[in-house]
Amino acid sequence: MKETPNTPPNAAAPASSGLKARLDRYFQISARRSNFAREVRGGLAMFFAMAYIVVLNPLIIGTAADMDGRLPGGGTDPAAAIPMVAAATALVAGVMTILMGVVGRYPFGLAAGMGLNAVVAVTLAPRMTWADAMGLVVLEGIILLLLVLTGFRTAVFRAIPSGLKTAIAVGLGLFLTLVGFVNAGFVRRVPDAAGSTVPVQLGDGHLGGWPILVFVVGLALTIVLMVRGVRGALLIGIIGTTALAIAVEAAAGVGPMVDDAGNVNPQGWSLTVPALSGSVVGVPDFGLIGQFNLFGSLEHVGIIALVLFVFTLILADFFDTMGTMVGVAGQADLLDEKGDLPGARNVLVVDSLAAVAGGAASSSSATVYAESAAATGEGARTGLASVVAGLMFLVVTLFAPLVTLVPFEAATPVLIVVGFLMMTQVTRIDFTDYGIGIPAFLTIVIMPFSYSIADGIGAGFISYTLIRAAQGRFRDIHPLMWIIAAVFVVYFALGPIQAALGV
Repeated sequence: MKETPNTPPNAAAPASSGLKARLDRYFQISARRSNFAREVRGGLAMFFAMAYIVVLNPLIIGTAADMDGRLPGGGTDPAAAIPMVAAATALVAGVMTILMGVVGRYPFGLAAGMGLNAVVAVTLAPRMTWADAMGLVVLEGIILLLLVLTGFRTAVFRAIPSGLKTAIAVGLGLFLTLVGFVNAGFVRRVPDAAGSTVPVQLGDGHLGGWPILVFVVGLALTIVLMVRGVRGALLIGIIGTTALAIAVEAAAGVGPMVDDAGNVNPQGWSLTVPALSGSVVGVPDFGLIGQFNLFGSLEHVGIIALVLFVFTLILADFFDTMGTMVGVAGQADLLDEKGDLPGARNVLVVDSLAAVAGGAASSSSATVYAESAAATGEGARTGLASVVAGLMFLVVTLFAPLVTLVPFEAATPVLIVVGFLMMTQVTRIDFTDYGIGIPAFLTIVIMPFSYSIADGIGAGFISYTLIRAAQGRFRDIHPLMWIIAAVFVVYFALGPIQAALGV
């Protein structure tokens, strides 16, 4: 009988007593065929792959004005709001990633969700106050938690055919790959894409500039280390490429792609410039914690708009998390014979609490990160890796300037390599069965092409239900799949629905 990830340690587990043995038993390190070194390396790799959110989330949340022209914290100066959002982002990521490790016991990291934060900043905040917008995020998390406690979220997870679960993992791998290429500037939008038949291109028409060279060298280094079987290949790749980036910036003075005055340098660093300046230690300002109003949005948008806004947040968070869970766990061989994740309920509870925590701290909804795959790529298989990554995020609240030493160009090569590892699962999909093959294909390609995990899952669910019905194979369609497919139809039609309702 195949050993599942939650199988208790057997006779091969360490027999020694003490803290290490207790940690081994609690996190099931030996039972999942891992060891402490892998978990620590995996945790560090996870942190470095996710750390960009401490810089990027404040630029999204901390610079967007609400209906009163106020930024998070109530002021109008981004220089004051951005550090507060950064501190809250790191704190929530640290606490919730540790909680995931201790309660969920899987190598998943949590932080402010990309995409979700844009919805909050661009769609919600301009129509209400920041406190009201974050109240909706808290409400979303509470509803998600209720869906977990009632068993609905777990039931949905189990209702998905195994072929689609594999497709979600493969699609996530391609999504991570595209995220890596775009964040590094290796792939960019064509400036006049609206009038062009080509939406994206290699670099700015060609590969040029020191940051791109750093990325290419980092990718080559990481691949060579991996194929040579070097322990800690991904982590060494990040650290080594960061060191190269620091040296390049010190020698060439490249600077950012877009500076504070809005000047654009296509050959600059994508987000963070790998140069340490000023103090490396600072007392974090956690003044944003608790600044939310649960139902304050009703005064500005009404009940119908509130329901639609919360629905959008829930659906995106619900299926982004599910897709990431399946993809990362599948790549690490942590799923059981049915493609389910043992103990998924605990993971989903923590994920729901993370949404609540993100809203309560005004850093936007926190969710499981696809970049968690950097940990499993290092061989991590347990929640101990999450604890390590979470502790690093807590350290960042005091040493935030150190995070800016790791540019996108140094961290994203790992995402490309992990994308390859996840892509290898495609051989498990039976493409000769069109009822699985076509939905799997749509799931895989729409995730990266739409830049959305939830959109890819939705396309797969709808097409699976439609094709199986057309084949007359109604018994293959779980009752929940009908419901989820219908919900996704509404989700994709939200624009026309909102227009019709005048929302």
